[in-house]
Amino acid sequence: MITCIAIDDEPKALEVIERYCGKTSLVSLKASFREPVKAIEFLQREKVDLIFLDINMPDISGMQLLQTLSIRPLVIFTTAYSHYAVESYELNALDYLLKPITFERFLIALNKAATARSSEETTILIKSGPQTYPVKVVDILYLEKDGNYMTVHLKEKHILIRENMNNVFDLVASNDFLRVHKSYVVAIRHITMIEVHQLTINGEKIPIGSTYRESLRARLGLK
Repeated sequence: MITCIAIDDEPKALEVIERYCGKTSLVSLKASFREPVKAIEFLQREKVDLIFLDINMPDISGMQLLQTLSIRPLVIFTTAYSHYAVESYELNALDYLLKPITFERFLIALNKAATARSSEETTILIKSGPQTYPVKVVDILYLEKDGNYMTVHLKEKHILIRENMNNVFDLVASNDFLRVHKSYVVAIRHITMIEVHQLTINGEKIPIGSTYRESLRARLGLK
């Protein structure tokens, strides 16, 4: 079960999250906060898997709050304003819920959290020539087509494998990765900036193909 807290300065918005959490066994709501500072104090004492976090709050915004945390749980932003979407994904938000939030949309976001949480614990074996490497899926930044081969990019190293781009989702889950170019599949969680023709992961610029642009924006909830 996913443990979570909710942070929102609006009582009615908190009531919605509390009611939705009570309707599913996927999640356990540990606490709700109208004051962000009290939420920060709680997170310094307690560990949770997920935060439902409002963006527009007095004193400190949800994005500013997130940046104060040395250990960041998964985050689902909640807001009435769609123009924060790009910035939220730059902070590796799992999802972005526009108010008023429907229960169906809430469940979609919660399923993303469940998938992400299990992926963090998943290790796959990647064969490169005579060598086999155990790799945590969460550590994969992106995959790049290289002729008849593919390069798996990690923060610390690159692994060259003989694999077809069409079979990449047999290696990694399509819930966590997205094809953005004929030669690139990226880990959504590691995207730090999105521009019209490219995105950034770990300081590297990765092109966005014109045929993949709309699917990328749709997947991230961007308009």
